[in-house]
Amino acid sequence: MIKMQGYSDGGGGGDAELAKLQSTMHTIELACSSIQMHVNPSAAEATILSLCQSQQPYKACQFILENSQMANARFQAAAAIRDAAMREWAFLTADDKRGLVSFCLCFVMQHASSSEGYVLAKVSSVAAQLMKRGWYDFTASDKEAFFNQVNQAIGGIHGVDVQFIGINFLESLVSEFSPSTSSAMGLPREFHEQCRKSLELDNLKTFYCWARDAAISVTKRIIESDAAVSEVKVCTAALRLMLQILNWDFRYNTGSTKTSINVFVAGVRPEIAPSKRSECILVQPGPAWRDVLISSGHVEWLLSLYAALRQKFSREGYWLDCPIAVSARKLIVQFCSLIGTVFSSDNGQVQEHHLLQMLSGILQWINPPEAVVKAIKSGKSDSEMLDGCRALLSIASVSTPFVFNQLLKSIRPSGTLTLLSTLMCEVVKDLMMNNTDESWSWEARDILLDTWTTLLGPIDSTGGTGLLPPDVLNAAVSLFALIVESEIKVASASAMNDEDDLNYLQASISAMDERLSSYALIARAAIDASVPLLTRLFSERFERLHQGRGMIDPTETLEELYSLLLISGHVLADEGEGETPLVPNSIQTRFVDTVEADKHPVVVLSCSIIKFAEQSLNPELRASVFSPRLMEAIVWFLARWSQTYLMPLEEARDSYSNLGHDYRDQLQSSQSRKALLGFFGENSQGKPVLDIIVRIAVTTLVSYPGEKDLQEITCHQLLHALVRRKNICLHLVTLDSWRGLANAFANDSTLFLLNSTNQRSLAQTLVLSGYGMRNSQASNQYVRDLMAHVTTYLVELSNKKDLKNVAQQPDIIQSVNCLMERLRGAANATEPRTQMALYDMGFSVLKPVLLLLEVYKDEAAVVYLLLKFVVDWVDGQISYLEAQETAVVIDFCMRLLQLYSSHNIGKVLMSLSSSLLNEAKTEKYKDLRALLQLLSNLCSKDIVDFSSDSIEAQGTSISQVVFFGLHIVTPLVTLDLLKYPKLCHDYFSLLSHMLEVYPETVAQLNTESFAHVLGTLDFGLHHQDTEVVDMCLRALKALACYHYKETVAGKVGLGAHAANLKDSSGNVQEGILSRFLRSLLQLILFEDYSPDLVSTAADALLPLILCEQSLYQRLGNELIERQANPILKSRLTNALHSLTSSNQLSSTLDRLNYQRFRKNLNNFLIEVRGFLRTI
Repeated sequence: MIKMQGYSDGGGGGDAELAKLQSTMHTIELACSSIQMHVNPSAAEATILSLCQSQQPYKACQFILENSQMANARFQAAAAIRDAAMREWAFLTADDKRGLVSFCLCFVMQHASSSEGYVLAKVSSVAAQLMKRGWYDFTASDKEAFFNQVNQAIGGIHGVDVQFIGINFLESLVSEFSPSTSSAMGLPREFHEQCRKSLELDNLKTFYCWARDAAISVTKRIIESDAAVSEVKVCTAALRLMLQILNWDFRYNTGSTKTSINVFVAGVRPEIAPSKRSECILVQPGPAWRDVLISSGHVEWLLSLYAALRQKFSREGYWLDCPIAVSARKLIVQFCSLIGTVFSSDNGQVQEHHLLQMLSGILQWINPPEAVVKAIKSGKSDSEMLDGCRALLSIASVSTPFVFNQLLKSIRPSGTLTLLSTLMCEVVKDLMMNNTDESWSWEARDILLDTWTTLLGPIDSTGGTGLLPPDVLNAAVSLFALIVESEIKVASASAMNDEDDLNYLQASISAMDERLSSYALIARAAIDASVPLLTRLFSERFERLHQGRGMIDPTETLEELYSLLLISGHVLADEGEGETPLVPNSIQTRFVDTVEADKHPVVVLSCSIIKFAEQSLNPELRASVFSPRLMEAIVWFLARWSQTYLMPLEEARDSYSNLGHDYRDQLQSSQSRKALLGFFGENSQGKPVLDIIVRIAVTTLVSYPGEKDLQEITCHQLLHALVRRKNICLHLVTLDSWRGLANAFANDSTLFLLNSTNQRSLAQTLVLSGYGMRNSQASNQYVRDLMAHVTTYLVELSNKKDLKNVAQQPDIIQSVNCLMERLRGAANATEPRTQMALYDMGFSVLKPVLLLLEVYKDEAAVVYLLLKFVVDWVDGQISYLEAQETAVVIDFCMRLLQLYSSHNIGKVLMSLSSSLLNEAKTEKYKDLRALLQLLSNLCSKDIVDFSSDSIEAQGTSISQVVFFGLHIVTPLVTLDLLKYPKLCHDYFSLLSHMLEVYPETVAQLNTESFAHVLGTLDFGLHHQDTEVVDMCLRALKALACYHYKETVAGKVGLGAHAANLKDSSGNVQEGILSRFLRSLLQLILFEDYSPDLVSTAADALLPLILCEQSLYQRLGNELIERQANPILKSRLTNALHSLTSSNQLSSTLDRLNYQRFRKNLNNFLIEVRGFLRTI
């Protein structure tokens, strides 16, 4: 072991130096005591900080570590070594660097038996960070010396305590080299990635072997001992380190990617989306690890170790939760997710053998399920059983259902899926008795559901569930029946629950969606039995409701129906977010014997539910049976169901037949699909069912006033689903029920009471349905008639002579709010077919909008709605407008901006109380964000333009208009308002876009506005949001690049804005590029920022340097002169020279030159940033 350099005798500096070191130690000890005793803590913290910030405090810190009797003082000394070394690393000598790492390693090993573990952990962490910082400074022999010392420690030749410390050091080192857990060092991202790659390729496998050997070396002693022995902590730490290494995100020499997973007998395993409930990390280290993980018998040793310990301590109930047991199980579970080229290319036989080996090892944790659950109920720890469930999930993640099931079948009659089903049944039974979200069965249920989802998800999408073995199908039938029974039982019990914290079933539909989706996959695996089961359960409850009317409280039955509706909706149809969901393949490929449409089980179930829902149209039944909560489930079901089954498109029907080769020959299946899809088609029952659905929707809006959740589902899900498909719109507009809804929209006072989002959604839906008219002219007329009541009312209101008085009446304000929301909804429904009508709608209210904006200048909510309508209308229209229409819209937008600014609407009065001030800021934030969105929408005209002529032909320039808008808006955008994240993002997004696309027009802003824009840009450069800083750097790059290219071409560029000018006092005021060069250099060299920004910062810095070369030289000389150390001065001089000259850097601004400068800046920062921050 390398001898530690001690300082207990002053290190050769005599009595005076020793006294100084002791004085420093006592000062730090006193500060630590003060913090613990809460005596003047700020002064004490300042004392400790001064140690961290002092130059080269290493001797004092080492003295404190070796001599102080106070653990906290030693902890702070270790932290000070770390901070100082990171700061001063570049000018430490090679011996200094080696000495610091060596000191830390020797310290922890010589004090390995200390009871102050947190001090040792801190020193180990410092050693790991210093080793990483010097990874490319240390020679190969340096690293070999360090690691030999660590290897000797882990080998156990210095005792168990040192062995434990050596393993802990490697834990810290691996953590530091992993980007997700590394400490900040103020270095570019490339440095961290290079370190990561080096460790992964050169050291990680070696560390794993050391940990494995350490664990093996103490195993015999642990197993043979009857009492607790110190070797246990060594074995636990070694297992923990092995787990940490397997959790590494392997990227190099893996031989494959995680999107091409070999599952040997059933083709490539599709990529599974990460589970939302349970974490499963795939381990893919590559072929280099095969000898260590696969061929060496390592897995057998691990399983045998846990089995032996489990047997030895079987009577000690607490043992299952001991650290060594937990660490061993976690490592075993992680081995279950081993995948990729670490296995040989033998059609998966080695991997299959490995999975069977793992499954056999964990089988006793979960089998037999009934006995395992019984033991947990009797007081046994649930941790082993839960880890067994996680192991099943891991195995499922790396195999197909067929391979997964076959694993156990090779050694016993029933397969793994049968075990999974039986285990799930026992868990569900416990949940029926003990349904709390903190119970073990709740967690086990979630893990097992994730396992089912992982297995069945891919084959459900391809219709392959029909190929599952009969025993698996039978198991799925029993499991789904039990799940439904459990859900019904919980629903029934919740009906009588009067507690405030309602049962989980009372949660929103969306909150249960993930669990119900997993239930659906299980049901579809046995769809032949699950659909008839649901039909029977529905029929029983419908019958119970009718028989008990007026005599029996229906609450329990209604809750059961609520639950059944949600389950049925998930079983029959998939979610339709973003696309039209097709009938699940698992349903298409089954029921092959059913060719009569009205007898198809899915049709029978669907008709049963629709018939029940139709009864809600009866006022008497609605009052007694159909509660708002039940209607929520009905409306949700109809919305989900209709997207899949109602009037399916002919193209979709054709796509259904495009199944795998195994299904094309199944003519009966084809006939069954045709019967299912045709029953609710346009030429059969589709239109009558559509009419029922519309009438139910109207009923929920009109007959359930104040039920916001129900109305939201109706407007946003059900009605929206109906107008998503054009073929349904063709029938919608012919229905009396739909015309009744449109009439109620214009005249029924109840619909005017809908909240703002529902008003907007309903208007959007009704306008979208206009596509169903016979031609474009009819569609436009339909929209004009639909929205006429809105435009007429607003025009008439704005023409009133006493508008200012009338407008302040509460009912008028409410009407204006309602109608503006409807206008917003209509604007959001803009499509080519109805664009002209919506343009006319907006054009007719342009003048009223300006008048109302002036009248309601003190009504923040109304102002915001007026602005948002304009934003939405312009967004929908701008791409279609011809040049003359564009000029009209732009003129209106400019008048709007001027009016908003002229009334000081954007001014926040500082005299307000703090609460009112915050409220006012929030209101202005919303307004200004809307105005920025308006300017961004205008910008889109230059990107997407469907008009036939150019707007420039009319003398209109989008860039000039937007910069004029910025000239109006930017004075209102204060630095305080930029603290609102969304406003900040929108502002800098627009600014960055404008400066990148239209830099030539920036000089058109007057001096005051230009200064304000650049002031906010400087604010953004120092923002905590990395994305905001990135946008500002890109804007700065565009500005400097434009000026440089223009001046090289002999033009003025930014002109006076970039020139150094004298103010009235004779003082020189630097131009904006000079100021930003200073600011950016300050940021890069001295401030904290994300390493991800270095490349973007380099792209901005290069053109700034080219624009201001004399200033750059001056700033560089100032930095050099501030360095008193001749060695550091020389290094800084060379680094500054290399920054602008190495890698054949030229004065051009092309892609290659930017890449060269990025590399130069990375090297420059690694070389000098540390010691520059000490100046």
